[in-house]
Amino acid sequence: MARYTCSFILSIPIDHLQPLVVELLQDCDFEIQYYTPDYIIAREITGNVSFSKLVKAEVLIDKSAATETESRMSIVIKNEELPLQVDNHCRQIFEFIKQTIEQSRHWHLIESLAG
Repeated sequence: MARYTCSFILSIPIDHLQPLVVELLQDCDFEIQYYTPDYIIAREITGNVSFSKLVKAEVLIDKSAATETESRMSIVIKNEELPLQVDNHCRQIFEFIKQTIEQSRHWHLIESLAG
């Protein structure tokens, strides 16, 4: 199973973050399967890759560390594909979503840490 993670500190009020992340994932061709104010699960839209390569995204918004101007969130991007190649489908989607978050006009990126 391929699995990639990244944490972000963003300059945005916590109340605004969740709806913007939902919109961002939908713009990245993901369908939202489940969400709460601090957790989102989304799946890549079917049709472009085989079922085992379909990517799931989990987003955790850390409300306990939020301030009036800063929010923290973590993403996990994973699929059932064995990561036999460094540049596999899951990695490509991870890099795309990570870059989209980092360059979003809806907030200012303070820090990102990929794991």
